[in-house]
Amino acid sequence: MNVEEPKQAVSERAWFKSSYSTGSGGECVEVAACHGTVHVRDSKDKTGPILSVAAVGWAAFAEFAAQG
Repeated sequence: MNVEEPKQAVSERAWFKSSYSTGSGGECVEVAACHGTVHVRDSKDKTGPILSVAAVGWAAFAEFAAQG
């Protein structure tokens, strides 16, 4: 896992916001998957830092989070 400064190539990827987002300005993240890596950013700060996680690590996190 690493945090990187935004790069033009990363910012042009297809970012997806959580289906739980209400659009009323609450806390939310966006994710973009590419080449075995999942990039995560703050949806309110699209030019801020991006967290990059190996796809297998993201899958484990998502599975754990889904357990409630």
